[in-house]
Amino acid sequence: MSWLQSSVKLIITLVFSLNVVICLPQRPNIVFIVADDLGWNDVGFHGSSQIATPNIDALAYSGIILNNYYVTPVCTPSRSAIMTGKHPIHTGMQHSVLYGAEPRGLPLSEKILPEYLKELGYRTHAVGKWHLGSYKKEYTPIYRGFDSHFGFWTGHQDYNDHTANETGMWGLDFRRNMDIASEYHGRYSTDLFTEEAVRIIDEHSKDRPLFLYLAHAAVHSANPYNALPAPDSLIASLVNVTDYYRRRFAGMLTKLDDSVGQVVEALRRKGMLHDTIIVFTTDNGGPAAGFNLNAASNWPFRGVKNTLWEGGVRGVGLVWSPLLKNSSRVSDQMMHISDWLPTILSAAKAKDRIPESIDGIDMWQSLNHGTVSHRTFVLHNIDDIYNVSALTIGDWKLVKGSTYNGQWDGWYGPSGRDEDLHYNVDAVMKSTAGKAVSAFSKALNPTNMLNLRNLAEVKCNFSRETESACLPMVSPCLFNIKLDPCEFNNVASLHANIVTRLQEEIQKLNETAVPAANKPLDPRGNPKYWNNVWTNFGDFLSSNRMKKFYF
Repeated sequence: MSWLQSSVKLIITLVFSLNVVICLPQRPNIVFIVADDLGWNDVGFHGSSQIATPNIDALAYSGIILNNYYVTPVCTPSRSAIMTGKHPIHTGMQHSVLYGAEPRGLPLSEKILPEYLKELGYRTHAVGKWHLGSYKKEYTPIYRGFDSHFGFWTGHQDYNDHTANETGMWGLDFRRNMDIASEYHGRYSTDLFTEEAVRIIDEHSKDRPLFLYLAHAAVHSANPYNALPAPDSLIASLVNVTDYYRRRFAGMLTKLDDSVGQVVEALRRKGMLHDTIIVFTTDNGGPAAGFNLNAASNWPFRGVKNTLWEGGVRGVGLVWSPLLKNSSRVSDQMMHISDWLPTILSAAKAKDRIPESIDGIDMWQSLNHGTVSHRTFVLHNIDDIYNVSALTIGDWKLVKGSTYNGQWDGWYGPSGRDEDLHYNVDAVMKSTAGKAVSAFSKALNPTNMLNLRNLAEVKCNFSRETESACLPMVSPCLFNIKLDPCEFNNVASLHANIVTRLQEEIQKLNETAVPAANKPLDPRGNPKYWNNVWTNFGDFLSSNRMKKFYF
């Protein structure tokens, strides 16, 4: 081959390579942070000054506060909705949670978010809680689209010894990918997950976009012998929180907030913040007043985790990114947790990859430009085992039935709202996240932050008498959720036609549901047969190892 021919070939190759690079869309990094059991009243930007959350607040004020954002009432269903873009009634995940000894998982027929993103060239990493199945290895994160997973498979764990105590079964639950990670005994879970997330960011090669799914254990309660674990020195410093259990909860939340700051700073240090989208969400409402041995707060909303009141399903949520054209605002756009999959795919310039069979709605343009949400209703859940359901269409919410026979149908708080506490805007500006995002936003000034905080606060008149009580186990209750967000006044008797319409809609939706997939616990999944470790026991049921330990 002549010198000229070689030169021409080289030029053609370079031009072709350049053209490929030019044609490839620039996809943003996605950092998706899930807090576990965080209540509406547990963050500063919703109006509470009792527990400082300056890093989370900094992202909220410089991003979009999602004030009309709904999650499902409990852990597993919400995580399934994030991953599939489907409502839990359409995946069989609508009832209760998934247990470590339960022979099931999120159906393998479902394609999930990291698999979509992996096809788009993303590096995908999961850190923290999974809770979508570990009966067999195929249900675990690295077999479902994640390049790596560091964390635990079940629904909760002790933050220091990393064991999970479930349904009378106890064992270690900590993994690096499929390997048991017993070497972290004594290290606090929130710190470990933060260090891993920071390491992934520090070592990320920017030739491909990053999807980091950081699902904290915090602020879920741990095992009963140390239900609300946090460093003693930190708890002792939180002198403004007078209730003992709430103070311990505050310690857990403070560590979670610090984690958010460290992750944002790692992105800044790596030079990735300018093309990153950060989502922060709870998985469900907070377990208040001792529910699940916890001390979260949903004030002023009614109810707790695993109820269909606003306190169980109105979620803490925000989205932050320099790519957003209309940020630093409080959004009243209706949004559901199932909307994240199509919204993220749209933000990743892959609208054509959004499947038609999902329930989630692409919210990216609505959020980006501040336009009207295309979502007109939210199905909170239909659970035919509990015999409960709730649906909001427009301003109207219908509630049928009650979990726990109505035991947790009240209002729990005010959790610091009745105390004269100062909100420290200076701490928000000087927080790790606040300083990291300051280059991208001028929103972190006292006037703007206090204005947004006022807009994001839900206020209800608790001094007035209830005009019409709600007894959902007797008959359906109807609320105008816009005028009555705290669900004081049941107006079902005044709007019988609306009650009928919403009941008909629930029935139509229930006709599309698949049966709840819950299965009886398999005693062979007990960690005592597996060296006291929660494991993918379904892969070993016919092995000699199983026969040795069980038969």
